[in-house]
Amino acid sequence: QMPGTARHDREMAIQAKRNLSKTTDPVERLRLQCLARGSAGIKGLGRVFRIMDDDNSRTLDFKEFVKGLNDYAMMIDKEEAQEIFRIFDKDGSGTIDFDEFLVTLRPPMSKARKEIIMQAFRKLDKTGDGVITIEDLRGVYNAKHHPKYQNGDWTEDQVFRAFLDNFDSPYDKDGKVS
Repeated sequence: QMPGTARHDREMAIQAKRNLSKTTDPVERLRLQCLARGSAGIKGLGRVFRIMDDDNSRTLDFKEFVKGLNDYAMMIDKEEAQEIFRIFDKDGSGTIDFDEFLVTLRPPMSKARKEIIMQAFRKLDKTGDGVITIEDLRGVYNAKHHPKYQNGDWTEDQVFRAFLDNFDSPYDKDGKVS
Protein backbone atom coordinates (compact mmCIF):
# COMPACT_ATOMS: atom_id res chain seq x y z
CA GLN A 1 0.00 0.00 0.00
CA MET A 2 1.36 3.42 -0.92
CA PRO A 3 1.72 6.03 1.84
CA GLY A 4 -0.83 8.27 0.09
CA THR A 5 -3.35 5.45 0.18
CA ALA A 6 -2.80 4.84 3.90
CA ARG A 7 -3.16 8.58 4.58
CA HIS A 8 -6.33 8.71 2.48
CA ASP A 9 -7.67 5.72 4.40
CA ARG A 10 -6.98 7.43 7.75
CA GLU A 11 -8.63 10.66 6.59
CA MET A 12 -11.66 8.73 5.35
CA ALA A 13 -11.98 6.94 8.71
CA ILE A 14 -11.71 10.22 10.66
CA GLN A 15 -14.29 11.88 8.38
CA ALA A 16 -16.65 8.91 8.78
CA LYS A 17 -16.39 9.08 12.59
CA ARG A 18 -17.08 12.83 12.46
CA ASN A 19 -20.16 12.41 10.22
CA LEU A 20 -21.51 9.56 12.33
CA SER A 21 -22.70 11.96 15.04
CA LYS A 22 -24.59 14.06 12.47
CA THR A 23 -26.64 11.46 10.61
CA THR A 24 -29.92 9.87 11.63
CA ASP A 25 -30.33 7.71 8.51
CA PRO A 26 -29.78 4.10 9.69
CA VAL A 27 -28.20 2.88 6.43
CA GLU A 28 -25.84 5.88 6.39
CA ARG A 29 -24.97 5.22 10.06
CA LEU A 30 -24.05 1.62 9.23
CA ARG A 31 -22.06 2.76 6.17
CA LEU A 32 -20.12 5.29 8.26
CA GLN A 33 -19.42 2.75 11.01
CA CYS A 34 -17.90 0.47 8.37
CA LEU A 35 -15.91 3.30 6.76
CA ALA A 36 -14.63 4.35 10.18
CA ARG A 37 -12.66 1.07 10.01
CA GLY A 38 -11.02 2.16 6.77
CA SER A 39 -11.56 1.22 3.15
CA ALA A 40 -11.83 -2.51 3.93
CA GLY A 41 -14.60 -1.97 6.49
CA ILE A 42 -17.51 -2.86 4.19
CA LYS A 43 -15.57 -5.82 2.79
CA GLY A 44 -15.05 -7.04 6.36
CA LEU A 45 -18.77 -6.95 7.05
CA GLY A 46 -19.30 -8.91 3.83
CA ARG A 47 -16.82 -11.54 5.05
CA VAL A 48 -18.76 -11.91 8.33
CA PHE A 49 -22.03 -12.32 6.39
CA ARG A 50 -20.49 -14.91 4.06
CA ILE A 51 -19.26 -16.95 7.05
CA MET A 52 -22.78 -16.88 8.49
CA ASP A 53 -24.41 -17.94 5.24
CA ASP A 54 -24.17 -21.65 6.03
CA ASP A 55 -26.40 -22.84 3.18
CA ASN A 56 -24.70 -20.61 0.55
CA SER A 57 -28.04 -19.04 -0.30
CA ARG A 58 -26.39 -15.58 -0.36
CA THR A 59 -29.29 -14.36 1.74
CA LEU A 60 -29.65 -13.61 5.43
CA ASP A 61 -32.72 -13.68 7.63
CA PHE A 62 -33.12 -11.06 10.35
CA LYS A 63 -31.54 -13.24 13.07
CA GLU A 64 -28.44 -13.90 10.94
CA PHE A 65 -28.28 -10.23 9.95
CA VAL A 66 -28.29 -9.07 13.60
CA LYS A 67 -25.75 -11.74 14.58
CA GLY A 68 -23.48 -10.57 11.74
CA LEU A 69 -23.72 -6.95 12.87
CA ASN A 70 -22.93 -8.00 16.45
CA ASP A 71 -20.03 -10.25 15.42
CA TYR A 72 -18.59 -7.31 13.50
CA ALA A 73 -19.13 -5.09 16.58
CA MET A 74 -21.44 -2.63 14.82
CA MET A 75 -23.16 -0.28 17.24
CA ILE A 76 -26.69 -0.70 15.90
CA ASP A 77 -29.66 -1.21 18.19
CA LYS A 78 -32.44 -3.67 17.37
CA GLU A 79 -34.88 -0.99 16.12
CA GLU A 80 -32.26 0.41 13.74
CA ALA A 81 -31.34 -3.08 12.56
CA GLN A 82 -35.04 -3.79 11.88
CA GLU A 83 -35.35 -0.56 9.90
CA ILE A 84 -32.24 -1.33 7.83
CA PHE A 85 -33.45 -4.89 7.25
CA ARG A 86 -36.88 -3.63 6.10
CA ILE A 87 -35.23 -1.24 3.63
CA PHE A 88 -33.31 -4.11 2.04
CA ASP A 89 -36.04 -6.74 2.22
CA LYS A 90 -37.81 -5.11 -0.72
CA ASP A 91 -40.08 -8.07 -1.48
CA GLY A 92 -40.97 -8.70 2.18
CA SER A 93 -39.67 -12.28 2.02
CA GLY A 94 -37.98 -12.05 5.42
CA THR A 95 -34.52 -12.38 3.85
CA ILE A 96 -32.08 -9.96 2.27
CA ASP A 97 -29.64 -10.58 -0.55
CA PHE A 98 -26.34 -9.63 1.02
CA ASP A 99 -24.50 -8.91 -2.25
CA GLU A 100 -27.15 -6.29 -3.03
CA PHE A 101 -26.93 -5.06 0.57
CA LEU A 102 -23.14 -4.58 0.37
CA VAL A 103 -23.32 -2.86 -3.04
CA THR A 104 -25.89 -0.40 -1.66
CA LEU A 105 -23.81 0.13 1.46
CA ARG A 106 -20.76 1.21 -0.56
CA PRO A 107 -20.48 4.97 -0.99
CA PRO A 108 -21.28 6.09 -4.55
CA MET A 109 -18.25 6.36 -6.86
CA SER A 110 -17.22 9.75 -8.16
CA LYS A 111 -17.46 10.41 -11.91
CA ALA A 112 -13.68 10.74 -12.10
CA ARG A 113 -13.18 7.34 -10.49
CA LYS A 114 -15.77 5.70 -12.77
CA GLU A 115 -13.95 7.17 -15.79
CA ILE A 116 -10.58 5.78 -14.63
CA ILE A 117 -12.17 2.36 -14.12
CA MET A 118 -13.67 2.50 -17.62
CA GLN A 119 -10.28 3.47 -19.10
CA ALA A 120 -8.62 0.51 -17.36
CA PHE A 121 -11.42 -1.80 -18.49
CA ARG A 122 -11.15 -0.67 -22.12
CA LYS A 123 -7.38 -1.14 -22.03
CA LEU A 124 -7.78 -4.74 -20.83
CA ASP A 125 -10.72 -5.55 -23.15
CA LYS A 126 -8.55 -6.14 -26.23
CA THR A 127 -11.39 -7.55 -28.34
CA GLY A 128 -13.71 -4.66 -27.41
CA ASP A 129 -16.66 -6.98 -26.75
CA GLY A 130 -17.37 -5.65 -23.25
CA VAL A 131 -15.99 -8.76 -21.53
CA ILE A 132 -12.44 -9.35 -20.28
CA THR A 133 -11.20 -12.93 -20.67
CA ILE A 134 -7.86 -14.74 -20.42
CA GLU A 135 -7.41 -14.12 -24.15
CA ASP A 136 -7.76 -10.36 -23.62
CA LEU A 137 -5.13 -10.42 -20.87
CA ARG A 138 -2.46 -12.19 -22.93
CA GLY A 139 -1.42 -9.01 -24.69
CA VAL A 140 -1.54 -6.64 -21.71
CA TYR A 141 -0.66 -8.56 -18.56
CA ASN A 142 2.71 -10.27 -18.18
CA ALA A 143 2.31 -13.41 -16.11
CA LYS A 144 6.02 -14.26 -16.18
CA HIS A 145 6.78 -11.95 -13.24
CA HIS A 146 4.22 -13.59 -10.95
CA PRO A 147 5.98 -15.48 -8.10
CA LYS A 148 3.81 -18.61 -8.53
CA TYR A 149 4.64 -18.70 -12.25
CA GLN A 150 8.34 -18.21 -11.50
CA ASN A 151 8.47 -21.06 -8.98
CA GLY A 152 6.55 -23.39 -11.30
CA ASP A 153 3.37 -23.68 -9.20
CA TRP A 154 1.13 -22.06 -11.80
CA THR A 155 0.89 -21.92 -15.57
CA GLU A 156 0.45 -18.60 -17.36
CA ASP A 157 -3.28 -19.34 -17.69
CA GLN A 158 -3.59 -19.95 -13.94
CA VAL A 159 -1.98 -16.56 -13.25
CA PHE A 160 -4.43 -14.89 -15.66
CA ARG A 161 -7.35 -16.73 -14.08
CA ALA A 162 -6.30 -15.68 -10.56
CA PHE A 163 -6.09 -12.08 -11.77
CA LEU A 164 -9.57 -12.27 -13.31
CA ASP A 165 -10.97 -13.95 -10.17
CA ASN A 166 -10.28 -10.71 -8.28
CA PHE A 167 -12.96 -9.03 -10.39
CA ASP A 168 -15.22 -11.98 -11.23
CA SER A 169 -18.56 -12.22 -9.40
CA PRO A 170 -17.87 -14.20 -6.21
CA TYR A 171 -20.41 -16.97 -6.81
CA ASP A 172 -20.10 -17.42 -10.55
CA LYS A 173 -16.41 -17.50 -11.37
CA ASP A 174 -16.44 -18.13 -15.11
CA GLY A 175 -13.26 -16.27 -16.09
CA LYS A 176 -15.28 -13.51 -17.76
CA VAL A 177 -15.41 -10.02 -16.31
CA SER A 178 -17.99 -7.59 -17.66
